[in-house]
Amino acid sequence: MEEAAGSEASFCLQKFTITDDSKDDYQYEEVPADDEFSLQEDDEDLSKALQTIQEQAEDAQILALQSVLTSEKSVSEIPEAMDDFFCNFLVRLGMSRTLDCFQTEWYELIQRGVFTANDIGLVPTVYTCNQQLKAENMRLRKDLENYKLAANKAKEAFLEMQKQCDFHRMHHKRVVQEKNRLICDIKRLKAHYASYEPVLKQLTEKYQTALRQKMLTSLERDRAIGQVTGLQATLQNLESGCAIQIPVTKAGHECQRKKGLEGPTQKALQEARQQKTVDAESSSSDPVKDAEKTTGKRYPKDSEFPVDTQANPYLVRAKEYTQPLKSGEYKLSNVLKVHDLAVSCLALHPRKDIVVTGSHDRLWKMWALPDGNIVMTGEGHTDWLSGCCFHPSGTQLVTSSGDTTVRIWDFAKRGCILTLEGHAHAVWDCSWHSCGDFVASASMDNTSKIWDVNSERCRYTMCGHKDSVNSIEFLPFSNTVLTSSADKTLSLWDARTGLRVYTFYGHLHSCNHATFNMKGDTIASCDSSGVMKLWDIRKSVPILSVDAGPHPANQVVFDHSGPLSSNFSGRIAEFKKSKS
Repeated sequence: MEEAAGSEASFCLQKFTITDDSKDDYQYEEVPADDEFSLQEDDEDLSKALQTIQEQAEDAQILALQSVLTSEKSVSEIPEAMDDFFCNFLVRLGMSRTLDCFQTEWYELIQRGVFTANDIGLVPTVYTCNQQLKAENMRLRKDLENYKLAANKAKEAFLEMQKQCDFHRMHHKRVVQEKNRLICDIKRLKAHYASYEPVLKQLTEKYQTALRQKMLTSLERDRAIGQVTGLQATLQNLESGCAIQIPVTKAGHECQRKKGLEGPTQKALQEARQQKTVDAESSSSDPVKDAEKTTGKRYPKDSEFPVDTQANPYLVRAKEYTQPLKSGEYKLSNVLKVHDLAVSCLALHPRKDIVVTGSHDRLWKMWALPDGNIVMTGEGHTDWLSGCCFHPSGTQLVTSSGDTTVRIWDFAKRGCILTLEGHAHAVWDCSWHSCGDFVASASMDNTSKIWDVNSERCRYTMCGHKDSVNSIEFLPFSNTVLTSSADKTLSLWDARTGLRVYTFYGHLHSCNHATFNMKGDTIASCDSSGVMKLWDIRKSVPILSVDAGPHPANQVVFDHSGPLSSNFSGRIAEFKKSKS
């Protein structure tokens, strides 16, 4: 009963502590739940409505804040009863038996009437303040420990970042030092290279001079050998008592090679060589040496290059044309439709009014001027045709194609008689030697080749250009070859050795074509920017430069009175058609 009474009193006391029986005299205004904020019908302005709603929301927040502060204040200011203080103290310390004894004796005394709860009084506020301060102190200590841990972690992170910063700073300083050292090395190398540049220039000039002297020496040697061979043959004939005249022929249009026969130039050279061999055999007494001399060469069908002492018969005819061309003297008279696709190459017959054209339709067609009647059509290439050239006698034709082959066509047999294979990429151009026994070809594989028609093989592959070789041409009645390349240079080659004799520098863009004049002392060239240049072969310098751009110039030719450059804005086909 006593415990029940004590618990009831405690319940009553606790109920008393949480009641709202405070000394606060503030009167709260009750707001009904179904109260709706409404506006008067005559005041329906939107701005006023928004302002009213905002003011009412602010008032509601202020009232809620005041009620919370008032309740906290009332609860915090209510003092604690003495018995509750002791009970809470014992509960906090875990003294349950002491708590039971205290409650038994406490409620027993109250039941006897020895004293009442009002006589005992309340716990002084200093104790409650001490407890609150103690709890706050404990909380602050925990926060302090947490802050210390966070500070230690931040310190460790800061030290790690500082170490990384020092490392990166040292690495940056090392990189800067290496950069400065490399800059110094580059400057030193530039100065070193600048000191060698004049020496290299002198060596290059000496090399070019030596090449020119070598070419001249080889020409003089060939001339001397030819004279000695002729004198020896004449002497042998005089000694034998037979007045046999050695045939002296000029290689050119008089060469008429037939099936199984050789031209007069090759026949004369073969006879001179055989006569020299017979003389050597008759004067030799050593059988071992005789066997060595009688042994044939590796390719017995190879043709001999003619001597470079022949006169150009076209020079006499060219002197008759001394009047220069006048502007507006020529005009278009006819347009011939002979191909289905673009025309890529054109060649004029050396004796007749016949033209051969090659096209992207893989065909070449021969047609007569001025009517344009088709005479012959050649089919056999598997890709577009890039170049064509007549044999000096006009009986054969050589063509080059994008299928990497060069084909020789015989008009009498009305078909291809020889296919030359060896280039790795498309062949851009081809040209006949004046004697008719050799063909030159230029290819996109950065090389050009000299082909022997009699032995049907490549005699020399001329390497030296750094880009595609766009055109190739023999100097008339000579063994000198001219090439133009996309590496912006022109080169002269010796066809007998396959070696480069000289290189012309001056073009700023890809050289598309180059050709000799009739006399053989001047070269005309054109490039992809429309610039045409004239070069003096003897001085190896440009003597004239004409800018016909901005469109590319694809071919340049010499008239009897001077050079002419063909320039156009479209395809090669349009240029060839306008030329025809």
